[in-house]
Amino acid sequence: MSQYPVINYHFQVEWGGARIGFMEVSGLNIEAEAIVFREGSSPEDNFKKLPGLIKYDDIVLKRTIQKGDNDFFQWMNTKSAGVVERRDVTVSLLDDQHQPVVQWKIRNAFPVHYYGPVLNASHSSVATETLVLTHEGITVQTN
Repeated sequence: MSQYPVINYHFQVEWGGARIGFMEVSGLNIEAEAIVFREGSSPEDNFKKLPGLIKYDDIVLKRTIQKGDNDFFQWMNTKSAGVVERRDVTVSLLDDQHQPVVQWKIRNAFPVHYYGPVLNASHSSVATETLVLTHEGITVQTN
């Protein structure tokens, strides 16, 4: 049985909202900060490096606007007096049998930016909305 690469357009997002269909997900990035230092008594004429804190990019969810679905905006508006609704979000890359191949589990996410559609009478394109999430960590699970 030969192995084929997984296609990047077959995915789903479980985010606590009613609809799981999305056009695009980005920001599934993890970076380890490098701490650069040099001891004054070192005979070596260079710096040493240590691993520092882990940093995570914000997650960007983009989807089409559909009548009666205001979940993005409602989640954005849960912020009041320094408190916001946090959710765990799971992004799953699916195989041809609709089973998860890789899952990105995002911890304690909450929205920090909502982008409404760009309305332009001279173009015929689908109206989209975008929600930017910040969070406290990503774990990657392969199945």
